[in-house]
Parts: sequence; C-alpha cells; structure tokens
Amino acid sequence: MTMVFDVALREALRDRRRRLKVALQESGTRTELVRLVRDVDGALDRLDRGTFGLCDSCHDPIEVERLLVDPFLCTCLDHLSPNEQRALEHDLGLAAQVQGALLPRPDVVIPGFDIAFHSDPAGAVSGDYFDLIPPGPGRREALLVLGDVVGKGLAAAMLGSRLHAIFRSLAAIGLPVGELVGRANAIFCGNILSAHYSTVVCVEADAQGRVAFSNAGHLPVLAAVAGAVRELGRTGLPLGLFCSTGYATGSLQLERGDTLLFYTDGLSEARDRANLEYGPERVQRLLEQHRKSDAHALVDALIEDLRTFREGAPHTDDVTILAARYVGPERRT
Repeated sequence: MTMVFDVALREALRDRRRRLKVALQESGTRTELVRLVRDVDGALDRLDRGTFGLCDSCHDPIEVERLLVDPFLCTCLDHLSPNEQRALEHDLGLAAQVQGALLPRPDVVIPGFDIAFHSDPAGAVSGDYFDLIPPGPGRREALLVLGDVVGKGLAAAMLGSRLHAIFRSLAAIGLPVGELVGRANAIFCGNILSAHYSTVVCVEADAQGRVAFSNAGHLPVLAAVAGAVRELGRTGLPLGLFCSTGYATGSLQLERGDTLLFYTDGLSEARDRANLEYGPERVQRLLEQHRKSDAHALVDALIEDLRTFREGAPHTDDVTILAARYVGPERRT
C-alpha cells in the first residue's frame, strides 16, 4: 500500500466509524450496525499493526483492486472458499452485465458523423470508459468521451461507471467542454478514496463539423484532416489528481471525409510474443492508410492488425477504439 492510500483509507474508515456510531445512537443497537463498526475497527487495527491488506491464510498481499472495492477483506483470491469463489464469480458476472448496459447503443446517432467503436476488456470488467451523448436539452452539440481509469478489475470498473454518471449528468447543463471537464474533475476528485485517477478526452462536435476538445492527460486523439494526421494533445492533468485543476480547450473545423480516432493504451501498448510494443506510430500509420475508409472499416482494420500483431500473445489490458468520420450535415428536402 502507498502512503497516500493509507492516509486516505484511514481517514475514510474513521469517518465511516463516526457515522456508524451516530446511526447506533439514533436507532439503538442493531446487529448489522454493530457488525459494520466491528469491521471498521478491525481494518483500522490492521492499519495500525501494519498488517492491512495481508491475507490471513498466507500473509501475502491481497489484490489491491479487491481492497479498493472492499477494504475489509482478509483473504486473497487463492484462499477463498469454494462458496466465496462462486459468489465472486457471480458478482463479476453481474458487474459485467451492468457495465455492458452502459455502453452506447450500436445505433446511436451523432448528427453529421459516421460512428464505430470497439470495446474489449482484458477481464470480466473494464477500466476503460467511453460514451456517445447526442445533442439534447441544454446542448446543441454531441459529446464523445473516452477515458481510462488507472488500475484494473472491479475498482477501476466502478470508477469508470462513476465517470459515466458524472458526464451524463453534466452534459445537459450546456457547459463549454473545458469547463465541463473541470466540473467533472471536481466531482470525481472529491469522492474517490484512493490515489486512483483517470485520463479522459472529451470532444464536443456539431453537425457542421465544428469541434472543441479538452484532453485530461489522455493519449492524443488522432485527426485525419486536410490530407494529414494531426494530434489533439493534452490540455490538462488527469481527473482525480487535484480537485481545482483547470482545463484548456482546443478546436478545429472538420471537412467532409475527415476522421477522429480515439483509443486507449490497451491498443498502443499491446505486446506481441517477442514482447515488442504495438506503438502509437502504428496506430497513426493505420489511420493514414485507411483515411478514406468509413468508420467501421477503420475500426475493423485496427482490430485485425492488432490480432495479427499479437500472434496469440496474452491480452493484458482493456482495449477501446472509437472512430468518428465527418460526413457532413443532413440534407433537407
């Protein structure tokens, strides 16, 4: 455990204990509340003794992503009982269903754009987050958002789901994209327990091809425009590091046939059987080669090229790809 994690966790546990004590005073002694207080006291005691996060059976570290979800765990995955293993598998299955339901619908319409996306978690759930928010009340432009929570497993997936709720809630306010990302950071930063953070890129686009973007520490969005590929680089720090961080905004004008390509580092940092990295340069070359393709053909080409590159090497990180090709405003008859 890091010092930042220990301090944040200790304060969160103490706050939880104070609230549980108040609940006990107001509602009388209830078995469930007494048990929760005992769990909190046990976790605080393990922090004081330096044994927090160690398995009671083998004394090896418990998986960090599981502790982030449940700080009261005392057993690592290798020493779960058969019943506990079945319960964990059941929970993971439910989490995967919930996360899958948050993905954009394949038939989502973003005015002026041909859209295609691919999401491939490395495990049951993904720490990648992306969303397509069409224009609606309070906003004339669409929002295209993609992020990558640092870490893996349930904790990262839960934080990704939280980002989904934050951006969905803020979208209707109609804030400029830089201010929207800043507001999202303040909410996200103020309610996370650990040193987790998330890179996010948010693009605002309308049917006339006007684009504004804010990039919170994420990989650059690649823009195939005017016969070349340019990067829409970082305009601020990742979400969750500092609550008062500001975010600058960049802009560009798309012409018919221009393409925006978003992706997470599960693509660019994938490795083959010789442990060589796929690399961002290869992503850019694929975009240059398929700059005249529609969005689905581009995404399919990237998926196939990645599969060929890996040659059966392990899939160790979540991969998310989003392509948005500008096709121009709808013609009215």
